[in-house]
Amino acid sequence: MTTDTAATEIIVDIPPTSWTGRTDGHASEHLRWHQAIRAYDPDVAGSGSVLIGFASDEGVRRNKGRPGAAAGPDALRGALASMALPSTLALEDAGTIAVADADLESGQARLGRAVAAALDSGRLPVVLGGGHEVAFGTYSGVAATRLRRTRPRLGILNLDAHFDLRDEPVPSSGTPFRQILEAERAAGSSCRYDIVGISQPSNTTVLFETAHRLGVHYLLDEECGPTDLGIVDAFIADLLDSVDLLYLTIDLDVLPAAVAPGVSAPAAYGVPLEVIQRICDQAAVSGKLAAVDVAELNPSLDIDARTARTAARLIHRIVTRHRPATADDR
Repeated sequence: MTTDTAATEIIVDIPPTSWTGRTDGHASEHLRWHQAIRAYDPDVAGSGSVLIGFASDEGVRRNKGRPGAAAGPDALRGALASMALPSTLALEDAGTIAVADADLESGQARLGRAVAAALDSGRLPVVLGGGHEVAFGTYSGVAATRLRRTRPRLGILNLDAHFDLRDEPVPSSGTPFRQILEAERAAGSSCRYDIVGISQPSNTTVLFETAHRLGVHYLLDEECGPTDLGIVDAFIADLLDSVDLLYLTIDLDVLPAAVAPGVSAPAAYGVPLEVIQRICDQAAVSGKLAAVDVAELNPSLDIDARTARTAARLIHRIVTRHRPATADDR
């Protein structure tokens, strides 16, 4: 089956390259990511997942963070390459959108078009950041897709130590969710914005007041330990019951610094990996997950690729367990 290529073409700055990794054999029982993944083909109606890189740390720089996240997409691909697949899956790589000359806004717009094209072609877009400025680009694509017209109640689940609701004249990695809520209001629509992992010492009183005023739901990191699974499960269930469509965004600084040292702002406390993985599993099997991105991996600050490997495992779990959201699956 073919598709409308004009509607599903993904335009990137850096085309996908061949993946390499460990090879134990070529039969299905030996399959790893690097053996299964193919270049994205807009002429073929698809299913499965497509990776889209977003090489940017301009938003981090504007937010006075430590740059280096632009190298995140390649590091994530490298960490995924040798992971063993439990079954044969449709996996594609569309290449990478690169933010150049500090032109973040253009890069976000191009990412939005790429995400919309992936969704309209029937794939799950998995965006590899990049700083958390990636979020506004991913959201723009979800908002523009045909799926949003049939599933209007959009939910955003952010796994993050920070609200990213700053009121700044210039967009950055600290502003994307305020931008999203403003864009929804301007469009005459609305979305629900929920966050798991907020660190009180990392967010000023102004940001908490802003979150309350905007109706943001959140759990503090200290409410998300292994003994708090009932609280976390109820929080995620309430979100999923309230929306038709879900965009999941994972800022790796939600994890403890010992697990994810390679980020601009490592967490002194953080949410345990087993809790974050549990949340990702719930989102993946919900039948409502439309897009996911992973943000803030900074390979230059990583230790033994610890952060990259952790992020890759989360991506792997989501992709291998994902139940697609479709226009008539309500």
